[in-house]
Amino acid sequence: MEQRPKSPVGSERRRNRFFVTQNTEYHLQGRDCVAVRDLWTGRWLAEHPALGRKLFGAVLPTGNGLEPLTEPKNGCLLWFENGDNDILTSRISAMGRPTKASTRHYAEVRHAA
Repeated sequence: MEQRPKSPVGSERRRNRFFVTQNTEYHLQGRDCVAVRDLWTGRWLAEHPALGRKLFGAVLPTGNGLEPLTEPKNGCLLWFENGDNDILTSRISAMGRPTKASTRHYAEVRHAA
């Protein structure tokens, strides 16, 4: 019986994650923003500047400006590439892994496009 190689300790195979800000939930697959949900209505948005954009990184507001981070964390801002006008979100208040229902929505959006 062939054994699969073990993945390194702490490596993350899951690609889907979401970030909650003041008004919005950003869903990413890898570094790509694949869905955005309005927190007040619970509705998925068909149009949003971050949709289809790559997460460039995250920054933490400090007294001396914006400090770049290697990974997003609570209190920081997400930074999406958008050509000449990059997008900075409001502060992250929560993050996690999406439900299966949410990931099914990603597929529905791809098929509708």
